[in-house]
Amino acid sequence: MINLIRNEMLKLLRKKRLYVIILIIAFLVPLFTYAQFKEIQEQSENIGNQDWRTVLQQEITETQNQLSSNRIQDEWRKFLKIRLSQQQYYLENDIDPRAPGAPTFMRIFAENSIDLVLPLLVMIIVADLVSSEASSGTIKLLLTRPVKRWRILLSKYLAMVLSISFIVLSVAVLSYGISGIVFGYGGWNMPLLTGFSISGDELVTTNVHIVPQWQFILMEFGLVWYVCLIVGTLTFMLSVLLRSTATVMGIMLSSLIAGAILANMVSSWESAKYLFILNLDLTNYISGIATPIEGMTLGFSMSVLAVWGIAGLIIAFVTFSKRDIY
Repeated sequence: MINLIRNEMLKLLRKKRLYVIILIIAFLVPLFTYAQFKEIQEQSENIGNQDWRTVLQQEITETQNQLSSNRIQDEWRKFLKIRLSQQQYYLENDIDPRAPGAPTFMRIFAENSIDLVLPLLVMIIVADLVSSEASSGTIKLLLTRPVKRWRILLSKYLAMVLSISFIVLSVAVLSYGISGIVFGYGGWNMPLLTGFSISGDELVTTNVHIVPQWQFILMEFGLVWYVCLIVGTLTFMLSVLLRSTATVMGIMLSSLIAGAILANMVSSWESAKYLFILNLDLTNYISGIATPIEGMTLGFSMSVLAVWGIAGLIIAFVTFSKRDIY
């Protein structure tokens, strides 16, 4: 099996698509870095020459005034207490929350690329893993070896998993390394709020708590890897079913774009929550952003994606094992 996986990885490297993806990421990261830098500049201009400590102290005072009111609800009071602790931590440890470092940029980049950019990069790698060999006829030569079909397909799938892991790791390393030149490399222990949930139009803060940014980033990149794996698995299935790489890429591209559009249009279409394309933005759950359809949770979305991924794997292996190669 190790030799089969090594052979598949060598094929991927010879196609040079992994190198192209690294170049794409290396182009996108400076672009996002510049956009973030301009946003920070604009915020600084709005604040004026006022010291950030003075602004933060004013925010602390406003939060304390809100807490002194008897009219606020208990859940909102709990949220304000946690936010006050966060603000006081920034002030006591001389951390400017409006001047993010490279870890903050990593987090923001992951949140903005999880549902479209990274799945598209994964699609580029996976789309022709099987279909290109079927269309060129080299799959016949591969199947003449005394190796069972499922082992051949499994080696291709494991090579795909390694490639996806490499892509996600590259995103983390490049986003940290490049953005740190502009923003600095500190900020790993900056406290962040997580544990939000949405119930109807209300923000539920019962489980809100503070975690250090390094832990938040680990959670986000774990979810990014999971989403990329599911998208890769479904692309892998299509690559087995279809001989045309262009068709595979077209189907996945249209699906991902449709998901980005539908996310803003399907609030009343409850059954749409079972579509994999509406469950890709997993980082929304830990940052407290509203879901496309009421009732969706992190566990629900991960389960839906798992079902799609397992179904895709079963279809791929059964089809590859039973289909006549011609």
